[in-house]
Amino acid sequence: MKLRHFLLIGLFLIGGMINAQETKKNFIEVTGIAEMEVEPDEIIFNIGIKGDNKNQLADNEKQLFEILKSNGVKNEDIKFKSMYQNIYSKTKLFTKDFQFKVTKKTDIGNLFESLNQKWVNSINISEIKNTKITDFRKTVKINALKAAKEKADYLLESMGKRTGTPLEIVEIEDYTSDMIMPMNFRAKVSNIQLEAADSNVDYSFENIDNIKLKYSIKTKYEIL
Repeated sequence: MKLRHFLLIGLFLIGGMINAQETKKNFIEVTGIAEMEVEPDEIIFNIGIKGDNKNQLADNEKQLFEILKSNGVKNEDIKFKSMYQNIYSKTKLFTKDFQFKVTKKTDIGNLFESLNQKWVNSINISEIKNTKITDFRKTVKINALKAAKEKADYLLESMGKRTGTPLEIVEIEDYTSDMIMPMNFRAKVSNIQLEAADSNVDYSFENIDNIKLKYSIKTKYEIL
């Protein structure tokens, strides 16, 4: 029993010495940063329509769907958001809000010209997207990690040392500028609401800024 007791103590001591040696490894801590700009290929719009009564609102909704479909917007890319009716006002107002998605194949100029209707209450950008954004995010993160390794390499090389095994990798920043307005629309950002009659706003893809991705990776490498 005593021999077994001493063996166990010996194993614990050896394990403790190994752990102590591992925690005392010399290391270098560096941060790598990478950025990328991605062209959007989808824009999601919010649109509000109105009517003086339920029947008129229904007719206007039908016209809206016809306009969207005739401009290449698919059924599955149109979504109902909300409905409101003010029955206490002298002029009863009925409204409905929808979202629809356009792609680069859409003739946005022609679409908005067709949507310049009295029954269109408001239009604004909800979101811009790129269908391959997940792949681009991975690429930027990998580039940030490579930048961190490159930094560790040249810093240690200047001291006659080498980069060893990575001890820690931490993602410390995740930035994506998904909410982007057309350049000539930024002055109105405080009230992101566009009356359809305002023809000065250009919502074309050429007038939308790129999506900006930026990632920072903090790493620790063993010094050899």
